[in-house]
Amino acid sequence: MTRFLLIDKDAARRVLMASELREQGFEVEEHDNLNIDSISGAEAIAALDELVADRVRSVSDIAPLILLAEQPNVRASVAALQSGAKDYLPLPTTTSDLMAAIERATAYGVRRPVKARETLEMIGSSEIMNTLRQRIAKVGPTDSTVLILGQSGTGKELVARGIHAASNRSHAPLITLNCATVPASLIEAELFGLAAYENRQRETTGLVEAASGGTLFLDEIAELPASAQARLLQVVQGENRKVGQAQSMPVDVRIIAATHKDLKTLTETGDFRSDLFYRLNVLCFELSPLRGRRKDIIDIAEQLLVETCKRLDKPGLVLGEQAKEAMLEYHWPGNVRELGNAIERAVILADDGAVITQSLLAIDTSSNQTSETGDADEKQTSLEDYFVRFVQENEDFLTETQLAAQLGISRKSLWERRQRLNIPRKKTQQRGLREQS
Repeated sequence: MTRFLLIDKDAARRVLMASELREQGFEVEEHDNLNIDSISGAEAIAALDELVADRVRSVSDIAPLILLAEQPNVRASVAALQSGAKDYLPLPTTTSDLMAAIERATAYGVRRPVKARETLEMIGSSEIMNTLRQRIAKVGPTDSTVLILGQSGTGKELVARGIHAASNRSHAPLITLNCATVPASLIEAELFGLAAYENRQRETTGLVEAASGGTLFLDEIAELPASAQARLLQVVQGENRKVGQAQSMPVDVRIIAATHKDLKTLTETGDFRSDLFYRLNVLCFELSPLRGRRKDIIDIAEQLLVETCKRLDKPGLVLGEQAKEAMLEYHWPGNVRELGNAIERAVILADDGAVITQSLLAIDTSSNQTSETGDADEKQTSLEDYFVRFVQENEDFLTETQLAAQLGISRKSLWERRQRLNIPRKKTQQRGLREQS
């Protein structure tokens, strides 16, 4: 559960804001002993650091900070953001604006230390998952850049964390940034830092520099603005140039990037730099959608159920057989994230010690078919799903040549798709069609 330290000398406003946050499912601790009247954003941050010195090293360094001002002005907002605040809102503020600010603040620049011996549970016993674990173990110890492709909810960040944990950098920070959540006007300062110039005497540290010696995971890399792409290319080459700085400085950071979009196509349309794409695409992981590895669905659901019951303090719940059958039949367009939501919904609605039924999961198995009016991404996903299913169902009975012929592609294309979709060829594959008795 996300926790907040809410500081406001106005008791009525503080209680109301805390209540609204708690209604959204957050844990809130209230304080009124910080006087921030007539001080700048930078001074407010320094005061906060002193207040919670026994909890964290630095509020602006560890915990995302949102400032709310009764008399906001442009100069104060710029100073606050340059000093480390993630957002600066005027008072009074609406719940929707506050929630949007919280989402932005907690979505990017998150420091997530991963120890070398930490167990990163990647649930599933399918061939696809076994191959994925093997690749992570092989790729992790290198310093090469990695590109992770896959639909939303397929576990791209979990793979990035696994790569970092398996690397020689596991003692250093793993810092994540969701490029889609940061305004274009702020993302370069957030990533690369701000140099000191004119009226601003102190430079700020960007996430690239903060991740020095470790790993920087950039999710939704396709959303990175063109100017930031140019700077990131320098980082991949071992140098970082802060905003407002004339010269670059050496930096030692491993870049792992992820996206659900087709970066190759974006390079052809000019929406993504081709030189950056090829720098990032040294090692590529293409994650299979959940429906492409149905063998893992129940295992994942069972683990999610255990974790959710513990978090919500509702022990004794089990998955019923009808619920399991529905899970295997459902298309899961939202992948593991959608499965987690369905489990949480069922746990909340179920009685203590009850059996979770299909109705509690609230998934509609009749909506599996993609309509002909669906967009190109859905059509492509449907084709890939068919390919995965056909290969897995027939590879014990057909040779590679026969599989390719049945699919209407060459053996080379079959091999390339196997690699891209993580469908390893079985070593004990039976050759030729079985004789019909």
